[in-house]
Amino acid sequence: MTESLARSLKQHPLTAGMTPEMVEFLAGCVKNQRFAAGDLLFAEGQAKDWLYLIRQGEVDLQSHVPGRGAVAVERLGAGATLGASAIVAPHEWHVDARAATAVLAFAIPGDCLRGKLRQDAVFAAKLLERLLVEVHTRLSHARLQQLDVYKGELT
Repeated sequence: MTESLARSLKQHPLTAGMTPEMVEFLAGCVKNQRFAAGDLLFAEGQAKDWLYLIRQGEVDLQSHVPGRGAVAVERLGAGATLGASAIVAPHEWHVDARAATAVLAFAIPGDCLRGKLRQDAVFAAKLLERLLVEVHTRLSHARLQQLDVYKGELT
C-alpha cells in the first residue's frame, strides 16, 4: 500500500527534490481523501492537524466578512499544499476551505508528520524548505491581492 502511495506522492510538487527513500518515509503517514464539490474540508477556528496535498480538483479558501458571509479569497488547484502550519502550534485554521470541484488529496495527519520531522533531520530540512516555498508563494499572492483591493494605497 505505501509503495503505490509513494509512487503517486512523488508526482506532487511538495516532494520535488526528495529522494525515493524520503518519499517512501513520508508515505507512511499519507492517506488518500476525496471531497465532493461543496464539501467543507475544514472551518475557521477548527483544530488544524492535517496537511493536504491537492492532487486533483480545486479548493476555495474563504474568509468570513461581516454582512457578506463567506468570501472566496483564493482558489487552490492540483499541486497545491494546504495546511503547512499543521506542523507548528497553535494548530488552528484561520480560513474555511471548501471544495469548489471534486477533490482528490493526500491527507497527512499532523502528529504523524511532526513525528517524521523529529526522526530524520535531512528529511525535515527538505520538507520544510518545500513548505516555505509554498508559504512564500501564498503570502506573495495575498500581498498582490491586498494591493489590488487598496489600489496600491497602503499606509
